[in-house]
Amino acid sequence: MRVPAMRTLENALRRAGFARVAGVDEVGRGCLAGPVIAAAVVLHPDRHIPGLCDSKLVPAVERERLHERILLTAVAWAVASADPTEIDRLNIHQASLGAMQRAILALAPAPDMVLVDAFRVPDLPMAQRGVKHGDRRCSAIAAASIVAKVTRDRLMLELHGRDPRYGFDRHKGYATADHLDAVVRFGYSDAHRRSFRPQRLFDTIDESSVQGQEANDPGQPPRPPTS
Repeated sequence: MRVPAMRTLENALRRAGFARVAGVDEVGRGCLAGPVIAAAVVLHPDRHIPGLCDSKLVPAVERERLHERILLTAVAWAVASADPTEIDRLNIHQASLGAMQRAILALAPAPDMVLVDAFRVPDLPMAQRGVKHGDRRCSAIAAASIVAKVTRDRLMLELHGRDPRYGFDRHKGYATADHLDAVVRFGYSDAHRRSFRPQRLFDTIDESSVQGQEANDPGQPPRPPTS
């Protein structure tokens, strides 16, 4: 039987002696609002899930179906988050790595190999490998991307229910035109990342507030000079 291309790497690692191969991925790095969500998944080697693919390439209805199938058949799965406060305190890259680390360490049983989409996660007690474009090359990473995406989308719908002014149900926190218009009109909410300042908002956010944020956040690039 032909081995699906996205399972080739995992199967090779199992043949090399790694019994539980986890994939990990995160979603929400580029958003203005909401958390980063990381997921880690150990797929069952004998329970193939047709249709696994990078979550960005899967329609929402199909993502929901795959999400339920993954949770039902996986050997282990876990999710973790980094909220806007952690993102602003650390920076988005370090907060994302922290969320991925927490998701991996929450897996039970623990994996003996971790495949990460593009990055290496610090301070893991097991072997790991960064895989460029992993969500399109490895089924375990694709599964993690789907679990993370569905989890985050549901959280953004909850945030929309609490505060519908920003349209989180439509854009899920990304910097769409209507989201930026809402920020200009209403300012930041508690769900927004203060360290994310799109160029379009520079001239509409209070100058003293921006300078105060920059003074407390030296890791962020300085604001460009205005004319």
